Amino acid sequence: MTLSTYTEESATQLRAALANVLEASGQLTDPVWRKVFEAVPRHRFVPECWVLADGERRHVTSADPDWLDVVYSDDALATQLTGDVATSSSTAPGLMLVMLQALAVADGHRVLEIATGTGYNAALLCERLGSQLVATVDVDPVLGRLAEARLRSSGFDPLVRIGDGRGGCPAGAPYDRLIATCGFTTVPAAWLEQVRPAGLIVCPVGWGTVRLVVTDGGSAAEGRFLPEGSYFMAVREAGATGASAHPGRPGTARARITGLDLTDVTSDEAFRFVLSLVAPETVLSWERADDGQVTAVELWGGDAAWARVSGGTVRQAGPRPLWDAVEAAYALYVENDRPGRERFGLTVTAGGQRIWLDSPGCPVPVVPAAV
Repeated sequence: MTLSTYTEESATQLRAALANVLEASGQLTDPVWRKVFEAVPRHRFVPECWVLADGERRHVTSADPDWLDVVYSDDALATQLTGDVATSSSTAPGLMLVMLQALAVADGHRVLEIATGTGYNAALLCERLGSQLVATVDVDPVLGRLAEARLRSSGFDPLVRIGDGRGGCPAGAPYDRLIATCGFTTVPAAWLEQVRPAGLIVCPVGWGTVRLVVTDGGSAAEGRFLPEGSYFMAVREAGATGASAHPGRPGTARARITGLDLTDVTSDEAFRFVLSLVAPETVLSWERADDGQVTAVELWGGDAAWARVSGGTVRQAGPRPLWDAVEAAYALYVENDRPGRERFGLTVTAGGQRIWLDSPGCPVPVVPAAV
């Protein structure tokens, strides 16, 4: 892709303007990362994307007059579609910078990135540390090779591997830092073996991002969630598209009454984060009347569990009682003064993980997906 001098100059100005906005909002606090952000051209990694405009999906390319304005907005941009479903995206720059700053890298640190995507985040790491200290893995061979080509043409040469990021990248281990840019319900234990003791892991879990310190000689990791919201596409297996279909409502439903106000469930973003932890791999949606009142809430999981609530009546079926989890999570939430993300933490070992509130000694009950 050949870009005019005018385009490059415009992009440079737009990066500086966006950096000013992110700095004013508190998302960009480190002057070193500001310098990196202003140096790396996001537009070279996002030559096309899909955005929502007036409720319709719009395809934006480098031929569009507002392309650079779209690219240098603080928005996540869909960069791959499978059918009508977005299956890869470029993370909003503000969230990327929050996570990169939480990674607390220093000169000489080796970093592993899980989910290469467009390659833009890997480019930021390369600019900060040097390409020889960065490795990145993506499960999608098309995305991975395209990102590798864009990285090379932009002057960066990290180690790029195609594979399941849940297994890490042993070829470049051990790492001082690991950052994931796709969503997880559980932090893979394999990562603990590839990050040095006292090293850091920054990973989206549920609707938040956890910052873990590797402890006990590499056999465990523990830490708290960042206060900011975090919304990523879920990690996927090799060969999977990332697109998912509504599983319907199989099984014989059990009905009962609930006293939980549907507006409480749907309007409080902090509570929905808690729900993403206690009922992982669950999709929540709701219906509204013309006056905006929530009239029904529905949850479903990939394991065929589902629940629907309307008119004060719960109907649910499948291996997980999903609405029971909602009620228990809301009780926990209210009883603990509606805690923010930063009060929650995670402990990970080879045997699994434990979510806690305020301290590791206060575990939060989870309704896991059926195996």
